[in-house]
Amino acid sequence: MPASRPPRIPRRPSSTPDTPDHDDLRAPNAWLLMLEGRAPWEYAALLAALPWMRKLPRGDGHPVLVFPGLGANDLSTAPLRALLDALGYATQPWGQGFNFGPRTGVLEQCKARLQDLQRRHHRKVSLVGWSLGGIYARELAKECPAQTRCVVTLGTPFTGHPRATNAWRFFEMVSGHTAHDPALMDAIREAPPVPTTSIYSKTDGVVAWRCSVMEPSPLAENIEVQASHIGLGFNPMALFALADRLAQPEGQWQHFEPKGSRRWFYKTPHAVD
Repeated sequence: MPASRPPRIPRRPSSTPDTPDHDDLRAPNAWLLMLEGRAPWEYAALLAALPWMRKLPRGDGHPVLVFPGLGANDLSTAPLRALLDALGYATQPWGQGFNFGPRTGVLEQCKARLQDLQRRHHRKVSLVGWSLGGIYARELAKECPAQTRCVVTLGTPFTGHPRATNAWRFFEMVSGHTAHDPALMDAIREAPPVPTTSIYSKTDGVVAWRCSVMEPSPLAENIEVQASHIGLGFNPMALFALADRLAQPEGQWQHFEPKGSRRWFYKTPHAVD
């Protein structure tokens, strides 16, 4: 999310009602919001699945920079980073305390952290962002594509109406920015020029799921899982998909193709239903 207001980008006309540019989207209803209470069970499921999760494809040691969601800090991404460390990645927290939005200096520090990781490891950096953290990941990839290997977001609202979430009032309160900025949303909606995966849930109780769906392309894909918004960062199915995406050899990225029994747990839509 850029710190300054970008020039207005003309919106691509919508050719079908299935494209994700729905300005009339509404935030998830009260029932879905109540279902966020299942997040502790998702964490318990991760603990139970750890012996199996450690058998996931090994990483090649490249650095992974992880961004927390709105109002969260690096503690929230600790389970995710611990799993990736165990798989052989060099993970790095964002290191800026609680994520209260794009305050002065935040994005500059994120960029400096990305560039430092790339210099130290002599490898491109994968960017992983949960919710609002995914906005940082996408925007950094647009600004620094030469240093970015891939982007994976978890429940990130990068399209649709900016108030189609149950967190927009909190965002405005802690960030000092308005959630309704059409020019800003036009810029955020644009996909990064690197392999990008959006992992989302139709039962997300915080973000309207259509806000997390890109138009698929050779470098962009969507993966649907069953998860809460709060639990996406430690939901076993979401983390399996994340690990699968990060394990692809550099320069040989391909779309996620669930095979066998995995087709029961994942959907890879080509457009918004």
